[in-house]
Amino acid sequence: MTIVIVGPTASGKSGLAVALALAYAARGQPAEVVSADSMLVYRGMDVGTAKPSARERAGVVHHLVDVLDVTQTATVAGFQSMARAAVAGCRARGVVPILVGGSALYVRAVVDAFEFPGTDPALRGRLEAELAEVGPEALHARLAERDPGAAARIEPANGRRVVRALEVGEITGRPYVAELPERRYALPDVVQIGLDVPRPMLDERIRRRVDLMWEAGLVDEVRLLERSGLRDGVTASRALGYRQVLQHLDGEVDEATAREATVVATRKFARRQDGWFRKDERITWLEHDRPDLVDAALVLAGPEGTGA
Repeated sequence: MTIVIVGPTASGKSGLAVALALAYAARGQPAEVVSADSMLVYRGMDVGTAKPSARERAGVVHHLVDVLDVTQTATVAGFQSMARAAVAGCRARGVVPILVGGSALYVRAVVDAFEFPGTDPALRGRLEAELAEVGPEALHARLAERDPGAAARIEPANGRRVVRALEVGEITGRPYVAELPERRYALPDVVQIGLDVPRPMLDERIRRRVDLMWEAGLVDEVRLLERSGLRDGVTASRALGYRQVLQHLDGEVDEATAREATVVATRKFARRQDGWFRKDERITWLEHDRPDLVDAALVLAGPEGTGA
């Protein structure tokens, strides 16, 4: 059995995962959390990612948290390998893995039949250097000449996806397929649970989360991470909150503007997350604030993580 907890950011996924793991432990069935958050993998990115503290983890083992430096590039393919190994390790030890996802792509890469074209570090490095030099729009124009179909599906400002499409095209000689494959589990006995939060409430929860991040010292955290090479991190430097604070530190915007921009960007991201998850009919949705949330999740997964 693999339990998957999904939903938009600030919906309470991490809290439910820990509570569910503790409920299993109380029944004599060990359970551990496997994070499917693309930014929790980074060491030092704590405040801006709302990374669960040691107290919030409540002694429950968490996998794929603090495994990369901010200068390293996180890829879906690399994450897939690490996460599937963590899930397999749990199952081999008789532990129920609870996969907690903020990214539909990362979740699907773990539980579904999902294959990625290979990568060429030298080619990727050359394309990323060009991206930094000429900007995403210029590379997107090149992509439009070589692979019009991919270019039509990728926003010109999305430099990472443009680079990936160009890389795949050069490696395989074939068009880049941007669509996700059909929904078909690669892992056995998967139960997916979604947390449903009304949009007005979610918007308010996101604003409160951003306020708490600022109060907890997000700006100081970004300053500290700058000294560890945050600006050189292709993925880490673009994380929500971190990108906006870097713009503030560069003098492009004042702090209040950076803070509000983080709220707006996070709300947009949450809507995209929710939209992707809603397309998956395999997910059973539960109201995030129902008083019997943990019990309801146990019923869906089975009291011993069997799915019965």
